[in-house]
Amino acid sequence: MFRKKASERMLTKKMWDHVIDLKKEFVLRKRKVYLLSRKESKEVRKLIQEQTRKRYIQLSKSPQTALVFLVGKKDGKKRIVQDY
Repeated sequence: MFRKKASERMLTKKMWDHVIDLKKEFVLRKRKVYLLSRKESKEVRKLIQEQTRKRYIQLSKSPQTALVFLVGKKDGKKRIVQDY
């Protein structure tokens, strides 16, 4: 349905793209909510590297981490889901 090459590009910036600045009094809490197996951790790292290479995502300077977990797809592959 979609061409693979055409999908491997980042969309152009939009006027609603923005940065979220944290307040000075914000306290960071680092903890793992979703425990991933070693295999899942490897898969997440691989997917993040691929998404970074394609420029779908970029490295963050934020000291806060984003919670992710994997969800199975019909074809047996997995996709990353980010928990906001």
